[in-house]
Amino acid sequence: MTESWTSDRRPSLAGRLARLGFTDAARAERLLADAERETGSRPSDGLLDALGGTADPDLALDGLLRLLASADEKGAGGALRAALAREPGTRERLTAVLGVSAALGDHLARHPGHWEVLRDGLAAPAGSPRNDLLAAVGADPSAAEPVAGDPEAMVALRVAYRRRLLALAGRDLIGVADVAEVAAELADLAAAALEAGLAIARADVREHGACKLAVIGMGKCGGRELNYVSDVDVVFVAEACDGEDEDAALRTATRLASAMMRACSDSTEEGALWEVDAALRPEGKAGPLVRTLASHRAYYERWAKTWEFQALLKARPVAGDAGLGARYMDTITSIVWKAAEGESFVEDVQDMRRRVEADLGRRTADSERQLKLGPGGLRDVEFSVQLLQLVHGRADETLRSPTTLDALADLSQGGYVGRDDAAALASAYRFLRRVEHLVQLHRLRRTHLIPDDEDDLRRLGRALGLRTGPVGEFTALWRRHAREVRRIHEKLFYRPLLRAVARLPGEEARLTPEAARTRLEALGYADPAGALRHIEALTAGVSRRAAIQRTLLPVMLGWFADAPGPDAGLLGFRQVSDALGTTPWYLRLLRDEVTVAERMAWVLGSSRYATDLLLRAPEAVGLLGSDADLTPRPCEVLRSEALAAVRRHHKDPGGSGGSGESSPRKGGEGSRPAEEAVAAVRGLRRRELFRVSVADLLGLADVRTVGETLTGIATVTIEAALRAAANKIEVESREPLPTRIAVVAMGRFGGHELGYGSDADVMFVHEPLPGADERAAGRAAHAVAEELRRLLALPAPDPPLEIDPNLRPEGRQGPLVRTLASYAAYYARWSEPWEAQALLRADPLIGDAGLRDRFRALIDPVRWPEGGIDDDAVRQIRRLKARMESERLPRGVERRLHTKLGPGGLADVEWVAQLLQLQHACDVPGLRTTRTLDALDAAVGAGLLDADDAEVLAEAWCLATRIRGSIMLVRGRASDLLPTDHHRERSAVTRVLGYPGTGDLLEDYRRHTRRARAVVDRVFYGAD
Repeated sequence: MTESWTSDRRPSLAGRLARLGFTDAARAERLLADAERETGSRPSDGLLDALGGTADPDLALDGLLRLLASADEKGAGGALRAALAREPGTRERLTAVLGVSAALGDHLARHPGHWEVLRDGLAAPAGSPRNDLLAAVGADPSAAEPVAGDPEAMVALRVAYRRRLLALAGRDLIGVADVAEVAAELADLAAAALEAGLAIARADVREHGACKLAVIGMGKCGGRELNYVSDVDVVFVAEACDGEDEDAALRTATRLASAMMRACSDSTEEGALWEVDAALRPEGKAGPLVRTLASHRAYYERWAKTWEFQALLKARPVAGDAGLGARYMDTITSIVWKAAEGESFVEDVQDMRRRVEADLGRRTADSERQLKLGPGGLRDVEFSVQLLQLVHGRADETLRSPTTLDALADLSQGGYVGRDDAAALASAYRFLRRVEHLVQLHRLRRTHLIPDDEDDLRRLGRALGLRTGPVGEFTALWRRHAREVRRIHEKLFYRPLLRAVARLPGEEARLTPEAARTRLEALGYADPAGALRHIEALTAGVSRRAAIQRTLLPVMLGWFADAPGPDAGLLGFRQVSDALGTTPWYLRLLRDEVTVAERMAWVLGSSRYATDLLLRAPEAVGLLGSDADLTPRPCEVLRSEALAAVRRHHKDPGGSGGSGESSPRKGGEGSRPAEEAVAAVRGLRRRELFRVSVADLLGLADVRTVGETLTGIATVTIEAALRAAANKIEVESREPLPTRIAVVAMGRFGGHELGYGSDADVMFVHEPLPGADERAAGRAAHAVAEELRRLLALPAPDPPLEIDPNLRPEGRQGPLVRTLASYAAYYARWSEPWEAQALLRADPLIGDAGLRDRFRALIDPVRWPEGGIDDDAVRQIRRLKARMESERLPRGVERRLHTKLGPGGLADVEWVAQLLQLQHACDVPGLRTTRTLDALDAAVGAGLLDADDAEVLAEAWCLATRIRGSIMLVRGRASDLLPTDHHRERSAVTRVLGYPGTGDLLEDYRRHTRRARAVVDRVFYGAD
């Protein structure tokens, strides 16, 4: 201990100090050298390591040197140094406290003997907190009568309080006491201080014997989860002693309560303890400070607001007359647990939480750094837990703990909150409370704000054991916990008793229909009566099916509530269950495969489109089991399956025809093979549409994948229908088709960008076989095209596939089917620039392969003209685009919210790509594509479009496409307009797209389209 640091060792010391975490190693070295000169000794290596292991080694060293100096003045320095050298636990606790709390370092400098409470073997100061603090103020713990004068007693109370606080902090900061234990001990210490304050008050109020006064702890003090520095919320209840006048006794009790509050809150040479806050009393600050028990009961039975019952959850007698406190609790408890029966109870709590958040946002710019009230903060956890307690605790007394973590564990144990959610909330709550404790310990000040100073953040991170990059690691960990809390808060807020709701129809149901209605309303069901009917239908009886449903529904109801439309989800579940309930694998699959049930709940509660598909093909629920089952199947696999279905309904007696793989079957009486074949193919289409829509809803398929998949499904369906139509015409004419037929995909179909509600834009082309009569070939081709349209337009239980041929030459006035030669003649003589532009998205996908290749060869020079298009054509295209913007938007709609024709929408992006193709595709092979995003990529690669501009356009196009798809998924009806007038639809679309709120979606869409329009104006219109 007495070895000196020589000058040749000091450079290595500075380096060591820096490695240990000292931010100013040179200063620390000077301080140590000065101390060595004054005392003739230096700290051991173990002490240096302990200092380096603290949250703030520089702060710890300063505090330790001040403590040693103060101890030396009082002749106790030797004992302290010996303990630091020989007692590792003492060394660890003392340095840990000094490295976090400057305030406790100040306390130790004033009271150096208090370091003894941190010694090995001393878990805490001797005696209970109550007896210790009462003794400190000179009161007999058995009688609580003070003998010390008021000023001296108040100082003594603060010194004794902080001595115990110091001991607790030592255990806390080395991890011996966890957050819950620390919070409970802080609450008990506060209760002891209130008792001691009451003893001081009795010395001031000599007539105190005329009344009985009980102090009821509220908030965190009542719940035994107090912070290091917090207002201590209390309520006072009093009664007159036998023979005393009640009014006089109340006046005395009021003086006694006021004096007790001053004893704790007033500032002295040792500072104050904390503010004693009685604002949670009936009528708040406007009401009397002290009431009788009868007055409390009358108020809560007649006048109390919802939030006051929520506050009473944590009420607990903490000081004063124990018998009166117990009677208060007996009176209040029965009132509290009836509070949730109020008609608007749930809405009141929801509204209060929203008001708190809105008020916080108005009052402070630091709401995002708020540990307590900010998004994902402590209040999110506490509000969720408290409301669930109030809703369910009436019937289930196991849920009545005033402590948040205990209540959360009880809610999880009872099935009211999922285990994973409860574990995540508990973990986050412990983390946030620990951070709150560390922030408050530094200066012993009441704060719930994450600091923005880097040194403070570094100290926080190191105190939590984060050493690699304490600031960044802490910030990331805090944000992750906050996001998780917010997500679960929004998911579970107001969740009612799932198990009991599911068991309502049973003989032993604990809930009345009225209570069940309240709980379903709390979950978010708009029609709780209807929901109850569905539950009864699903769970009634003693069958195995009903038993499994009673097992499934508690969880399913919660998952439906997590989806945008709980009522629709439950209705869809009942309908699917009715269709498949007797199928052995169905309920077993839901019971044993959690993923299937959870995904099913989300799909049914989110998407009318997917629900309708599932109701038409309920066996498709089996696809929900894994991501692999939801991966879109290759188009060639679907094509083989679809054409096999057509063949099954067309028996080939021999021979071959011009358009298909089989020749006509003779006769055909007594059956409808074409209709049956197409019905089978449409069944295949239903299944595949369900597969891709669910993948989309679950985020397993991106925009390009969805477009390609929907295009492939449409291609296979039309190809199979073409084969069936050709077969039928051959059967009816009793001869092979005299012509080859192909179908050219146009528009979004040709661009491989179909949406769920898109029509299939097509053109029909045919080519007579050698030697065939051209008129007969034309009639046959026309008949096949019309039959194809008829077959696909037949009523069927799946979304329609509209065949739209209006992009053909001459539009509706032109022939439905043309020969290849006719197309060649038309494009040679009459083609307008807009028609060349339309051909940019033409893709011959279906029919005779050779004819498809020849048609492609025909149109390539038209759409990709040699040398590009001239300036006049460019002006025509720009004028056409401008006219379309002004004329084609529906009247009365907000043009900026129109995803197709609005500024920065789909059309804007597509016309930019198409203009570049018309101008440059002859020279840039990559531009010879029908796909919009591929064209933009090719333009960037050729230096025709800035990469940043292309990214802006692509992002806007993808977002608009996703929005259109989500609208169709949610509503089951197509729309190009963002929903703004229907709250449920707007909210559902927002949720499906993964945005936290509707405003976030609108803001994001407007930002993307505004940026995209700026690019369109510059690139397409040539604006500066």
